[in-house]
Amino acid sequence: QVQLVESGGGLVQAGGSLRLSCVVSARTFDIYTLAWFRQAPGKEREFVAAIRWSSSSTLYADSVKGRFTISRDGAKNTVYLQMNSLKPEDTAVYYCAAEPYTRVIPTSFDKYGYWGQGTQVTVSS
Repeated sequence: QVQLVESGGGLVQAGGSLRLSCVVSARTFDIYTLAWFRQAPGKEREFVAAIRWSSSSTLYADSVKGRFTISRDGAKNTVYLQMNSLKPEDTAVYYCAAEPYTRVIPTSFDKYGYWGQGTQVTVSS
């Protein structure tokens, strides 16, 4: 069983920064891939970034590459999403997700079995 609790969302002006946190509760961390997805009103949930807990290997969506950074802190059982140079199109509910290790990091939301409750990020122009 895995529990995920996100925090850190809010309202920010375009060009600003936010850091999202996801506290992870699990019996065994090393076997999981942790990811961030986002969903804007009327749109499908889309992949943002992912990290393997054991190796810290990362993967990013093209739309956020160079602006967002995913990382993890083993001592705090927390995954972070540092978001810089935010744009109005980054406005969405951001979700933390987890899935046991697979050979290829999944980018489709239906491949993840565990989800947090989401945190709202709003970027004003």
